[in-house]
Amino acid sequence: MPKIIIFILSFNFFLIFNANAVKNEFNTWLIDFKARAVSDGISKKVVDDVMDNAIFLPKVIEYDRYQPEFYEDTFTYIKKRSSRKKILEGSRLYKKEKKIIDKIENEFDIEKELLLALMGIETNFGKYLGKMDIVSSLATLSFDKRRSEFFTKELIILLNLVDKGIVKKEILYGSWAGAFGNFQFMPRTIMDFAIDYNKNSTIELKKTEDSFASAANYLKRIGWKKNQPCFFKIDLKDNIPKKYLNSSARNIVNKKKVNFFKKYIDNFDELNLKNDLLSAIIIPDKDIIPGAETYAPAYIIFDNYEKILTWNRSLRFALAVCTLKENLKNEI
Repeated sequence: MPKIIIFILSFNFFLIFNANAVKNEFNTWLIDFKARAVSDGISKKVVDDVMDNAIFLPKVIEYDRYQPEFYEDTFTYIKKRSSRKKILEGSRLYKKEKKIIDKIENEFDIEKELLLALMGIETNFGKYLGKMDIVSSLATLSFDKRRSEFFTKELIILLNLVDKGIVKKEILYGSWAGAFGNFQFMPRTIMDFAIDYNKNSTIELKKTEDSFASAANYLKRIGWKKNQPCFFKIDLKDNIPKKYLNSSARNIVNKKKVNFFKKYIDNFDELNLKNDLLSAIIIPDKDIIPGAETYAPAYIIFDNYEKILTWNRSLRFALAVCTLKENLKNEI
């Protein structure tokens, strides 16, 4: 038998053996997880009903390892998510749902453009809600070692939501990471911020009323300030000390009043900034994009920008949301 055929057969056997080993490990993990869920107070009937069909999804691991927030440069990322097409789609949705969106904006004091921007980037205005089995997705990520603790907690919360009748298990289809609905809420976000706005005894995050009100409630409670700036693009001088340059979304450090950074920004006078605003500098491409410049692109960011980081801990995501928000403001 030719060596190449032997190699192919051996490799295929390895893949099958490895897949079976992972499946067996997952099934063992599933037994232990179900026992933990019951011990946490969730009814055994719900645990069995929801978890019995959970399977390991290899694709979820692939998606977790490769996310565009960590590989696309800032210009490309923002351009894709704040395009003219996206603006027109947002405008069409607003015209269709104007009455309820305006009502929610006034009640929660959160700009409609921000709500539309978040929905537009998260799900393309409800067109891409995700078709993954959320239970299997969360179970896969809980089983995986990389962020096991986080996703185990999310899965426990989801089971609690089903147990309490807040969420129906039949509609649990969404993103690969376990997010759900028009604004891609994770289970903890549903538990903490989602509301039954239309008072029909069910939280329907794929419907306009509940999803927009829940997103507005989230933003209001984390402290978003209406009509306050999010960020401005700046031209940095190379004399700025490196300690003021933030390249990670995890912890924005060395914040200063705007006027402090004046001497380090070439286009400062063009920005017309309030000197007493607390601000920081970010350089989102550095440390991620190979060969990226240290001083460009650069942005001066404010408190509202960091509120979007609470929603999604990505420098590019927050920039894209705020950009689309401003573009929509000029359109609707």
